[in-house]
Amino acid sequence: MNWTEMRRRFHLPDGVIYLDGNSLGPLPVAAAERVRRTIEDEWGQLLIRGWNTGADGEGWMGWPTRLGDRIGRLIGAPEGSVVVGDTLSIKVFQVLDAALKMRPDRRVILSDSGNFPTDLYMAEGLIATLGQGHELRVVAPEDVATAIDEAVAVTLLTQVDYRTGRMHDMAALTALAHDHGALAIWDLAHSAGAHEVDVTAANADFAIGCTYKYLNAGPGAPAFVHVRPDLQDRIAPALSGWLGHAAPFAFDPSYRPGPGIERMRVGTPPVLQLAALDAALDIWDDVDMPALRARSLELSGRFFDGVSELCPSLMPASPADQTRGSQVSFRHDQGYAVMQALIARGVIGDFRAPDILRFGFTPLFIGESEVDAAVSHLAQVLTTREWDQPQFLARKAVT
Repeated sequence: MNWTEMRRRFHLPDGVIYLDGNSLGPLPVAAAERVRRTIEDEWGQLLIRGWNTGADGEGWMGWPTRLGDRIGRLIGAPEGSVVVGDTLSIKVFQVLDAALKMRPDRRVILSDSGNFPTDLYMAEGLIATLGQGHELRVVAPEDVATAIDEAVAVTLLTQVDYRTGRMHDMAALTALAHDHGALAIWDLAHSAGAHEVDVTAANADFAIGCTYKYLNAGPGAPAFVHVRPDLQDRIAPALSGWLGHAAPFAFDPSYRPGPGIERMRVGTPPVLQLAALDAALDIWDDVDMPALRARSLELSGRFFDGVSELCPSLMPASPADQTRGSQVSFRHDQGYAVMQALIARGVIGDFRAPDILRFGFTPLFIGESEVDAAVSHLAQVLTTREWDQPQFLARKAVT
């Protein structure tokens, strides 16, 4: 792949080394023009007619499933099994409720302490709402396999740990869940667009994820949900929104679930955000995922080795081998201040409580020179204690 050409497809500010695409992807150059065209030429000129004739004549209303199919190709999902819309938290609630209804004789939701907190919060909220005695059982990531038993209704796991980058074996844990009669939900927020994913080969029951990280659709971009095709028509949606209805514009007084993946739609599609996602996904038409993964491991390994050599005060939090996603994390008791000092130098990563410095490696816009420069800056920040200043110690709202 031509990595130099790929980099030109993103807007990156001069003087910035961006190692936070795992939290918010940078702006694809084509996305700004695509959103402008949607605003001015479609919303501006077509007005409400855009629902039928916008999106280059295909209609805004069909964007969630069309874009779902494009994302499906990145996660190994067949056509008609992915739809885009709403937020990741909403999608967690939807699939978790659906899974529990399919296992009415079981009461345990199994997750791990490396899961993203919103997944756990949504599970807690659903349990309280149902009031049927369900239990959220949270174990250490390395203990998931031994914790799956006949009491478990569903496993709720994030494939790549958002803090450490540790990667679960999706196929093995899904098979183990099925062997014990449980269903498997996979959160792909730190997987989709970062490395090869194959939900079909893994036989995953449900998968969810966001589009504003590695897929570069912009802040607040909508989530996606995948449901294994043979399960789709068995779902009785708890969030029975009007666009998940079998005939939304019949305006029936009672809900009838739509066919297949359509029933996982809830609210009105966010048209401007979908326009950005549409443009961002054009980039992925030209990406070779095995090459991307190999390059990601090469760059993140280069950073891991460099930091390990030059920054002895940092403790590795990520696996040193290939069992990590597209990020590297280190621990430091003043991790927040260290990261703020680094950002002030133009090297942007992020911090995750209590002590994690997190760095994402996206080969589409990062190369060896950026990796080496980031290592050098980090070493200087630590060696000189540059981080030990009031402006870096004071925590902001978003860390």
